[in-house]
Amino acid sequence: MLIKEKIKMVHYTLPILNNFKKKQKNKSTALIILKNNRGMQVALTNYGARIVSIIVPDKNGVSTDVVLGFNSIDKYFAADEIYHGATIGRYGNRISNGRFILNYTAYSIAPNNGCNALHGGKTGFHSQIWDRRLNNPNQVTFYYVSPDGEEGFPGTLNTSVSYLLTDNNEIEISYQATTDKDTIINLTNHAYFNLDGEGKGDVLDHIVELKSDHYIPINDQQIPTGQISTVADTPFDFRKAKVIVKDIFKKDTQLESGGGGYDHTFVIMPNLCDGKQVVATAYSNKSGIKLEVLTTEPGIQFYTGNALTGKDIGKTGAHYFKQHAFCFETQHFPDSPNHPNFPSTHLKANETYKSQTTYRFDVIK
Repeated sequence: MLIKEKIKMVHYTLPILNNFKKKQKNKSTALIILKNNRGMQVALTNYGARIVSIIVPDKNGVSTDVVLGFNSIDKYFAADEIYHGATIGRYGNRISNGRFILNYTAYSIAPNNGCNALHGGKTGFHSQIWDRRLNNPNQVTFYYVSPDGEEGFPGTLNTSVSYLLTDNNEIEISYQATTDKDTIINLTNHAYFNLDGEGKGDVLDHIVELKSDHYIPINDQQIPTGQISTVADTPFDFRKAKVIVKDIFKKDTQLESGGGGYDHTFVIMPNLCDGKQVVATAYSNKSGIKLEVLTTEPGIQFYTGNALTGKDIGKTGAHYFKQHAFCFETQHFPDSPNHPNFPSTHLKANETYKSQTTYRFDVIK
């Protein structure tokens, strides 16, 4: 491991390469570990093009794994929560009743979340074994070809997701896709973060700030109502940094609709969607670890792990219970194909979809 001398202790278990080697669907799964010159390491697997671990030093120089996950590919296959760290597609978040109309043609995705389609359907990108290319010791690119009609989506979609670990302790995630037929697309990453360390309990004392004046209200099926509402005077106002616990247990119909917590898309201020400015921040007083998010996407889903059941046992042997992690899922809005007032997720034939998100880590002592 490439760890600088200032790192005094190691409080994590690095996944073992052999535990991720398996034949499935005529393809082989693998573990890839990226390293930089500041003691940061990122482990990924081509099963779901997903993040397995992110190891960063805390304020005391202790190497800390800040992402929930497992130490073997078999545990990912058997997980209760199937989206840990995964690339989500073709369509992240929900599509109402799994139905949408594109170019006057109706399409249907099999429901896998009540009556709705979630995260690309039952066999979305999270469940696929991607091809891979290790570009250099700090960058890997995953590739997947989604055939025309997969999960009901039109067009053959050629997708790539590249992870670059920089010496600024940034993970740059670059998405790209082309299609031979008009389709819809909304890609994101579903890493579960706990800045105290994986398996260290709930994240309710984490401090969060979101550069957002508006959020997307949802109904009791977690489908957007079509409104874009102000965060002012609501529990959804994170324009000034606050601890998650401050408002999460308030009596509020939107928090109830989110599963007893936050599971909502926040509309990023338009002038910040250039991939160069911070749109979201989370910080742990305990560890001193700070996470900043930069993106080209118009929204970010802030999710407080309300559906984690405790059935999954993670890398250090801890059960993952409700609100033991949070997600910052940069994306377009849920159910956009059925809401003409939302930014379009329509990708035309022979055009190129591009999106970029950066997770930047730092320490405040």
